[in-house]
Amino acid sequence: MKVAFLTYKERVEKYTPPGAVPSDWEIVHLGADFTQRDVWEKAVHADAVVVDAVLPVPAELIAGMRRLKLIHSEGVAFNRIDGKAAAAAGVYVCNNAGVNASAVAEQAILLMLAVQRRYHEGEAMVYAARQAEAKTRFIMEGLPELGDAHVGLVGFGAIGKETAKRLHAFGSKVSFYDVVGCPNPDRYHASFLPLEEIYSQCDIVSLHVPVLPETVHMVNWDVLKKMKKTAILINTARGELVDQEALCRALREGEIAGAGLDTLAPEPVLPDNPVINLPEELRGKIALSPHIAGTTAGVFHRSYRNIWNNLKAVAQGGRPVNIVNGL
Repeated sequence: MKVAFLTYKERVEKYTPPGAVPSDWEIVHLGADFTQRDVWEKAVHADAVVVDAVLPVPAELIAGMRRLKLIHSEGVAFNRIDGKAAAAAGVYVCNNAGVNASAVAEQAILLMLAVQRRYHEGEAMVYAARQAEAKTRFIMEGLPELGDAHVGLVGFGAIGKETAKRLHAFGSKVSFYDVVGCPNPDRYHASFLPLEEIYSQCDIVSLHVPVLPETVHMVNWDVLKKMKKTAILINTARGELVDQEALCRALREGEIAGAGLDTLAPEPVLPDNPVINLPEELRGKIALSPHIAGTTAGVFHRSYRNIWNNLKAVAQGGRPVNIVNGL
């Protein structure tokens, strides 16, 4: 079995369980800045590829790797792997579904609280020795509590459910929308709402859906106009879900109160991204984190256990778990 890792070697070595690598396997590390030529020269005969979730595996790469049996996302996302081309070639595409659910849910809560409590603005004022002014201002303008918020979760898979459980502990009213529904929503102390009502009724709208053609820019100017002027948008899923120009316009014009974003588009974030170029007076309405919601140590330990189990299953002629391309 020959396995090519298209991700950081240090990460693979840190999180691979002891004794997980069979002694007769060939491992090739191409790093995260690999080129197609690197793959042709060093890994064209690989049986399996493990790739950073934000890096592409295009059809032409798949077509040239004639021994390929498995492409495994290092994370949960798989939208940059050409799943149709892989399926046509009989190659499994797998991800690590569910391993990051609790971690991402924690980050979603953190961003909700950070925006509600105006964390960035308050911290900056403390650093400027304006603590008393900040406290007086926030008291008079009023800081909301998460327990008083109606939170709408767009997408109710593993992450949405974990977020709902945590929100219940705060006392929030939780609604969700999901195209496939949920058979036991009461178990998560949540109720179904149509998507348009999520947008118009909720104090916080949190995105938990994958990037698909129909979800790219699902939050656009029309959606933002429907939201309450006091509402907060949270995105711990993918930057492509949000029209960032529209979001910045909504913040400038007061159409929504704020946003907490763990991910922007494209990544790595470029210097001309409109969100990071908002004027200083609007930055207090934003909480940003560097796409770390699903990157805790626990997530990577769970991910690599799953990756190695799937690699071994395929090596033995078996069927891996978490297949995402319909094979």
